[in-house]
Amino acid sequence: MDAESFFAQSYAEARAKFAAAADAAGLDVHARVHPLVGRDGEVLAMDVARFGPADARSLLVVTSACHGAEGFCGSGVQNALLADARFHAEARAAGVAVLYVHALNPYGFSWIRRTTQENVDLNRNWQDFDHHAALPANPGYDEIARFVVPATWPPAPENEAHLAAFAQRHGERALQAALSQGQYAHPEGLFFGGHRPTWSRRELAHVLEEHGQRCSRLGWIDVHTGLGPSGHGERIFADRNDPAALARARAWWARDGAVVTSMYDGSSASAELTGLLFNAAYLHCPQAEYTGIAIEYGTLPMNEVMTALRADQWLYNHPEASAEQRAAIKRQMRDAFYVDTPEWKRQVVAQGLEVARQAVAGLASA
Repeated sequence: MDAESFFAQSYAEARAKFAAAADAAGLDVHARVHPLVGRDGEVLAMDVARFGPADARSLLVVTSACHGAEGFCGSGVQNALLADARFHAEARAAGVAVLYVHALNPYGFSWIRRTTQENVDLNRNWQDFDHHAALPANPGYDEIARFVVPATWPPAPENEAHLAAFAQRHGERALQAALSQGQYAHPEGLFFGGHRPTWSRRELAHVLEEHGQRCSRLGWIDVHTGLGPSGHGERIFADRNDPAALARARAWWARDGAVVTSMYDGSSASAELTGLLFNAAYLHCPQAEYTGIAIEYGTLPMNEVMTALRADQWLYNHPEASAEQRAAIKRQMRDAFYVDTPEWKRQVVAQGLEVARQAVAGLASA
């Protein structure tokens, strides 16, 4: 089947394609319906489909749209896996169940935002909010917050000069870290991790408690876009800074010339981040040996992606913006996280199928 057929032009179309692909594979879809509606008035939901028995000792979780606008890609990968009878046959033979969680953040997917309806980065939201633990500080972001999301858009030259001066003083990598590692002090800023669990976090917790507490081995592939060379899927270690877990991830996925990078040793395009999604595995599936990666597909150069994010945050903070400016910023956001070309989609699907098959093999041999 042509790779393009797995991808959609809107959240509503992506959801319909996922439901159809699951049905064709003989799987039921269970919807966890969101309290808000989508951009076009459509129902929003975190949709869940499971292949394999409920008591399987090995479980592979494949998730999309942790960052909403990145769901165009992740949904396409999930639909390709659902359509691949060979993949499911390999999983069945290996005794591996596969849990597809479509649109972790359906609101962001529909509205073409990276964040949830709470303006929270779901991949920074996994903090201990219940025991009044101190949230991580980010003094770098504090220093540049008013320049990252300025009062006017496009930003004035002197605004950009302040960001350039920060990079000159501390280095480009330090600027990336300040921007992206997560911050908890600026609710109308970028990469805000929130002050409480989001709807998406709460619902995913229920999904994992239902499906992930009988397995002894848990693999996880979370699909992302926006970092690295266009079309290349960087395999980023998604776990605690644990050498044994990293060695296991590399045994699974560092094959045939591919590498598994780590934010802990500087080998990844990603800075070291806080409050990440993988914490869900430890919180809700504590009995399982967990092994996970984020596969991060490149789209546009990093400065263009960051400009799109800054513009979209400005737009969120300024609902009075004109319809023309809103449409331009939303188009910029979509382009930053979804390369709508046949070749990019072919690359995405090929790599997505490969890492999923490798995960099944890893779970079978564990």
